[in-house]
Amino acid sequence: MTWIHPLSAETEETPDVLGGKGHGLVVLHRLGLPVPPGFVIGTGACRAFLRDGRFPDGLDAELAAAVSGLEAVTRRRFGGHERPLAVSVRSGGSVSMPGMMSTILNVGLTTEATAGLAAETGDVRFALDSRLRFLSGFASAVIGLPPGGPDAVAREAAERGPGGEETRLADAIRGVAARIRERAAGPVPDDAMRQLELAVRAVFSSWDTPRAKTYRELHGIPHGLGTAVTVQAMVFGNRDDRSGTGVAFSRDPNTGESVPFGDVLFGCQGEDVVSGRSATRPLTELAGREPAVWAGLLEAMGRIEEYYRDACHVEFTFEAGKLWLLQVRPGGLAGRAAVRVAVELADEGLISRREALLRISPHHLRYVRTPRIELADAPDILTRGLGACPGVAVGRVVTTADRAVRMAAGGPVILVRPQTSPLDMHGLAAAAGVVTARGGPASHAAVVARAMGKPAVVGAADLTVDAATASVRAGGRTFPEGTLVTIDGTGGEVVVGSPRVTTAPAGFHLHRLLGWADEISGGGPDRDDAERLTAAHAVLRKA
Repeated sequence: MTWIHPLSAETEETPDVLGGKGHGLVVLHRLGLPVPPGFVIGTGACRAFLRDGRFPDGLDAELAAAVSGLEAVTRRRFGGHERPLAVSVRSGGSVSMPGMMSTILNVGLTTEATAGLAAETGDVRFALDSRLRFLSGFASAVIGLPPGGPDAVAREAAERGPGGEETRLADAIRGVAARIRERAAGPVPDDAMRQLELAVRAVFSSWDTPRAKTYRELHGIPHGLGTAVTVQAMVFGNRDDRSGTGVAFSRDPNTGESVPFGDVLFGCQGEDVVSGRSATRPLTELAGREPAVWAGLLEAMGRIEEYYRDACHVEFTFEAGKLWLLQVRPGGLAGRAAVRVAVELADEGLISRREALLRISPHHLRYVRTPRIELADAPDILTRGLGACPGVAVGRVVTTADRAVRMAAGGPVILVRPQTSPLDMHGLAAAAGVVTARGGPASHAAVVARAMGKPAVVGAADLTVDAATASVRAGGRTFPEGTLVTIDGTGGEVVVGSPRVTTAPAGFHLHRLLGWADEISGGGPDRDDAERLTAAHAVLRKA
């Protein structure tokens, strides 16, 4: 049996084998778009690993051969001193589970390879920063240290230690390595292939973590599918000030408007965006700072929309002014945004009216007439951030995921965190809404909230969350856990108490869609929206 599949336009395997991420990269190859070279370990290998507790027979040999092939394509040596090759190791199930499983970047940056990267680029700081990022990711995914924990310790050491930046980075690396030795009773392997094997095992194992199981149960995803593992040559968004990373939507995921939308970070790697730990910049800043990357991204999203006939969401990195695409997901919008996109795609001729109707379920209509806080009543605003998922939620403040689960038994709660991570999944599931002090529209909190249809506010910069004292602070005021608040996931307001809420009118696009439904079903507007759409679906399914 073949466990590993190349990332190329000729690969014919389905998402059931390659995972959604791997299959999306094959599509990008077919469209002629820039994708880092790599390969995919199929979902069958994960299922065998979880069943038997070891790699299936033949996977070790295939992995060694795939790495040799990647070395040949890139003309680099994995873990070597001369032109060193490092890789990313990413999860990807056949059904999207954003942020639920492990990713490890810069795998293969051994001591020797780090020295080689410094010699090749002439930039010791960059090489040490990349090594530090590898150790932090390895500590979280393989050793089991909390996400962000090693990274936070390392960053503090790098920022506050004595000496120049290179000295501080080296000290931070030693500090993280020491924590790993304490937890794992041994050092990080200084052998690139061993690092890769452990990283793949960690990604396989992340399929069965409590957070991933919770997510699957909430979304009705079968537990037996397993995850694929995508291994690609690294593109270094932390290379210099002409490098970076981001997440882009071809259309605004909150409104459906046909404008590019998303986050970008300069001089950073992808985990900085999705973790929510860093303050992101609006995607449009690319246009001024890296116009070639911006133009390439717009062209790519246009071609992807035409291929999928749907809005799309891409993750990208750029190194020294060159764009690379790392992931694509079509669709995934909800509520008013989904309705607008379906209607406008029909108007653009990309889909038929029949398909537009079938894309919108009666469930979508729950979120179309979006409620908003009535700001004209001058409510007591606790803080403001970015609206990341439309809707209004009312509940008591809670500052940890565990307490969210406990307190939700007595009524709705709002989970308020500095940022969320996959370890907060049970709290996100229990909460009526979420607020984070950091992160942008593509952060973990925002993406998971949209997937769950829960109102979210992110990037509330003046908000301080103190889980130790079970309180939050903003605007010079302190509020204990249990304080009743209302959040507006459209406008980004967080209000003390329960202000008046108004419901936005249905809007032009919903009226058009329901008009098409009436034409097909032979009914009229005397029924409620869900009945009109359900009747049209019944006719279309019989056709």
